[in-house]
Amino acid sequence: MADLFPPLVTAQIDDKPKADEKVDYSNLPCPVPYEELHREAYMSLKADTFEGLRFDFSKGLNQKFALCHSVMMGPTEVPSQSPETVIKIPTAHYEFGANYADPKLMLVGRVMTDGRVSARVRADLTDKLMVKANAQLTSEPHMSQAMFNFDYMGSDYRAQVQFANSALIGATYIQSVTPRLSLGGEVFWAGVPRKSGIGYAARYETDKMVASGQVASTGLMVMNYVQKVSDKVSLATDFMYNYFSREAVASVGYDYMLRQARVRGKIDSNGVASALLEERLSMGLNFSLSAELDHKKKDYKFGFGLTVG
Repeated sequence: MADLFPPLVTAQIDDKPKADEKVDYSNLPCPVPYEELHREAYMSLKADTFEGLRFDFSKGLNQKFALCHSVMMGPTEVPSQSPETVIKIPTAHYEFGANYADPKLMLVGRVMTDGRVSARVRADLTDKLMVKANAQLTSEPHMSQAMFNFDYMGSDYRAQVQFANSALIGATYIQSVTPRLSLGGEVFWAGVPRKSGIGYAARYETDKMVASGQVASTGLMVMNYVQKVSDKVSLATDFMYNYFSREAVASVGYDYMLRQARVRGKIDSNGVASALLEERLSMGLNFSLSAELDHKKKDYKFGFGLTVG
């Protein structure tokens, strides 16, 4: 029978059932959490750049418990009257931390020499319900923070309820509409400034690209696009616009995975360029090199770090 049709016609007949294949809307995938809508773009565009020296050492006492030591030396920026002027004060900090992790519970604690204490808790109450808590205590008045999140993961949706200090209450919901498209929304109310707001978000992803957008009644609009060139190279771009202040910022970035290194960088419409190199020198020894150039403000930041353990 195949001899009666030309090869091109035969290929079209074979591919037709795949194109007409119906989507099983009762078995859609679970979407990403609402706060992670732009995670692929942020991996390239929001790299953890730093200035000065950073040294981290971690030692595992057993399979679940580990101790961490960190030393950071570098300038700290303080506010100035002119936005074009940058004032830096030399500082140095030591941080001691402890981590506990098992499949259903994670505890993280940090203590710094400047008086700050932070803690994070993540616990799986059931297979679908998870609770997260974050707290930070400081010696500065009205700067301590605490937040609690309850996340519920359904078969094709996620829901979250959030409570924080200053009488902040929020809720988010995201639903898979198709195997590649998910839509969601959020609502929040802050008691101290007595403000409320709503927001909407959309995310579309394939094997080669991820596009996401978010808009809120606060006037902020965010759009991201990530193109996966290969398994090791990704290109990303984003656009942020504030309706009330009429400010807009666009940036493009990249994420390149080498055999023993990773390079990430970006440049935005304000002329700020940054890059971060993370290289594994040997087993348990990593080196990082950071740079950020702001020619408009004449602010140049360079840093290098070493991670052991």
